[in-house]
Amino acid sequence: MTNGTVLRSINNIYSVKTSDGQLYNCRIKGKKLEEAKGEYNPVVAGDKVDFEITGNGEGLVFHRQSRKSLFQRWSVKSLCNQVVCANMDFVVCVCSVQSPPFRPRFIDRVIACSRNVPVIICMNKSDILLTEEEFERFSLYGKLGYDIISVSAKTGENVNGLKKLLTGKTAAFVGQSGVGKSSLVNSLSGCSQRVGDVSEKYNRGRHTTNFAALLECEGFTLIDTPGFREISVPHDDPHLIEASFPEFREPSLHCRYDGCLHDTEPGCAVRLLVEKGEINADRYESYLRMLESLQERVPVWARMK
Repeated sequence: MTNGTVLRSINNIYSVKTSDGQLYNCRIKGKKLEEAKGEYNPVVAGDKVDFEITGNGEGLVFHRQSRKSLFQRWSVKSLCNQVVCANMDFVVCVCSVQSPPFRPRFIDRVIACSRNVPVIICMNKSDILLTEEEFERFSLYGKLGYDIISVSAKTGENVNGLKKLLTGKTAAFVGQSGVGKSSLVNSLSGCSQRVGDVSEKYNRGRHTTNFAALLECEGFTLIDTPGFREISVPHDDPHLIEASFPEFREPSLHCRYDGCLHDTEPGCAVRLLVEKGEINADRYESYLRMLESLQERVPVWARMK
């Protein structure tokens, strides 16, 4: 038995690196893993796996080790939850000022998709100024306890500051398409993409599927994920969505009912603070839309019941 870290996955071929630096192109033994039943992606970048060597640079994965953290979203195409990457110390949500414009509700969804892992909010294209309203909304994340940082992949401004936050850690970079995430990854001190090439005999034509890739850099590790046009929160316990809004967990907040989801329940303390302007109304609306998206995925017969 050998164990290693998954660097990437393409067409059900997993590039796995062992602790001594050996690379193997692996398939899943028996095509299914016991611990991944019903999952869209049984193995993703960042996973720790056990495998057996079957030939020169090839192997079969037979076990996925427990994940300490993950980034998960709802796959509209497959109508199920999809884990994008796993076992990182941070999720870095990259946003931009323009092209595409600053979208705080996208950031809110990234936070809700990040499970058991802190989120750093990184504003790229800092050479372009935010409006006063946008700056206040961006600064709000810092007041809520998130690490926020402004950088410019174009000019190199504060890229070293971001590197310091990542030193000794593994970070997954997530962002909307066009925010400059890939440019930022490339500017982080010459990251060397040591991701073993997939064997040609498994590579049928040109790959058009996006995939996450684990990149080893000097002093830290990155997981570069594909850019998302939109992102949908996982379909699971709605209280996990609520938990991604720290302003709802103030010690002074006491809703009438335990387990209040702060939607239409009577005696909701969160709604009262929104009305008073003590909780940001746009953040609250962002939360309600996430809850609504979960309800829309429930079968019609269940909603009627």
